[in-house]
Parts: sequence; C-alpha cells; structure tokens
Amino acid sequence: MRPLRALGAALTGGALTLAAACGGGSADRDTSAPARTVTVEAANGAVAIPATPRRIVSLSPTHTETLFAIGAGSQVVAVDDQSDHPAQAPRTKLSGFKPNAEAIIGYKPDLVVLSNDQDGIVAALQKVKVPVLVEPAATKLDEAYDQILDLGRATGRDADAKRVTDDMRNRIQQEVAAAKPPRSGRLSYYHELDQQFHTVTSKTFIGQLYGLFGLRNIADDADKQGSGYPQLSRESLLQDDPDLVFLADTQCCQQSPETVAKRPGWKDLKAVRNENVVALDDDVASRWGPRLPEFVKAIGGAVREASEGK
Repeated sequence: MRPLRALGAALTGGALTLAAACGGGSADRDTSAPARTVTVEAANGAVAIPATPRRIVSLSPTHTETLFAIGAGSQVVAVDDQSDHPAQAPRTKLSGFKPNAEAIIGYKPDLVVLSNDQDGIVAALQKVKVPVLVEPAATKLDEAYDQILDLGRATGRDADAKRVTDDMRNRIQQEVAAAKPPRSGRLSYYHELDQQFHTVTSKTFIGQLYGLFGLRNIADDADKQGSGYPQLSRESLLQDDPDLVFLADTQCCQQSPETVAKRPGWKDLKAVRNENVVALDDDVASRWGPRLPEFVKAIGGAVREASEGK
C-alpha cells in the first residue's frame, strides 16, 4: 500500500449536509441520505463521504469501470463523456479534462470521483460541500488494487472490491505463470501508442505489465528525457527489430497487423514475418482498472506464441 493512500474508515455521527449550488437550500438535496460517514484516504487527503453514497458522478473512465465492477453501478448517476464501459454507464457530456463545477453540481452528487484535479475543480466542489475523491493514474499494480479498494470503501462495497482485486491478482498471476520464456533468450517488444511511434518505457505502468513476463523494451534506451513516453524514429525501430509488436492504436487510428505490414520497411521485421503483431483494445491497454487481466492475457498469449515459434 502507498503510505499516503492507506485505507481507513472512521464512522462518525451526524448527517453530512450538502449545500446546494448557487446558494440553494437543502431542500434541493436528497434528505434521505444516511447519517453516518466513512473517511477514505485519497490523493487529496482524508475525505468524509456518506456511508453509502447514492448519487455518484465519475469523471474517469477507469473509475467508472471500477464502480460498476464492484456493484456500485446503481449508485452512479452520471459519468464523463469518455466513460464508454460498461455500456449501461450513464454517459453524459461532462468532461473529465475540463470539468465544469456547475454542470457537475447539477446532478446533485453526494460523491464525485476524479483521476486528477483539473482547473481547481476539487476546491470548487468542496465549497458546496460535495465530497471528492482524487484517484490518479496508477504507477504500479499495487496502486491500481488500492484504488479499487478505496472505491469499495467509499461506496459501501468493501467485500465486492476485495473480490475484484483478488480475482485480478489471481488471473494475472496465472497468465504470467503460463507464459514460458523462449530458450533462446529474452523477447523484445514495442508498444505503439500512435502512428508517430510514441511508445512507453519499462518504468511506466504499462511497461511494468510487460516486465512481468521478462520482456525487453526497445524504447528504454531511447528515453533520453526520462519521460517514460519517448518517440522513436522509424530507423531506430527497424534497427531494433522487436520480436513482438503491440498496437494500442487500433481504435483511435485503425491500425492492425495488416496496416503496419504495409509501412515502409516493416515487412522485414521479425514481429511481422512471424505474425507476432498484436492488436490491443486501446481502452483496455490504457486504463488501470478491473479489465487489466485482459491486457495481461493478451501479452501472455503473444509471449507463448512467440516462444513456441522460436
């Protein structure tokens, strides 16, 4: 667990009164909300929340997925315009990139979940007594699990959240155990974010998932700025000749094993010749929520196929 994100719950007496937007009275709020509160340690500190919030607004696709996975979907009244999974999520025009306090308050939330504090939105919501949980992009697996447990605590779904994280751990461990490295040495890989050859290094969250399989990232030496997200040149990529290519731009940019094979010089890459180009689901490959095992499964399957082919 991260030191600043240790889970903790403190039940306190007294109702949590939410002030209405624009100076409105309490009659505009749900007066049937439970009298107890639970305190959750998030990135923005200790946040007191109604013990079972009934009007949750999620402005993060990852957290939207988590809320539904832990059984809190019926408590969600609105999600941002990028929250496309699951299909039944109440998608709106709310933006997680440029959040609008007035628009959010219009849904009368008793909890708002964000992945970052854009444009001072946390302070704006706190002014009207709306509890806000900031759960930033995970930098390691334990943080991803921790955030799911946080949301479980915040929504009264502790047991369900633990069930989800336990299942994720088991599935990921099984995939890693089932993938045997080739006898001829470590496999190398390239993870594509876009057609301009932006990628990830081993120190990123995504890179750490590949690292579970002992893969060598061809982008590590190219990250001179240390950002974790370098842009490779076509020449260096072709020279490194990765064993595996993973495409995380299949939906945004319509890339596929067939399209990349037509790129100049790519037909001679080992990954292309050996049919080890893997088309990923962009969303699954970019979020750190309950669908992580699907991403890991795609990596594990590719490693097994490449290992058998060597």
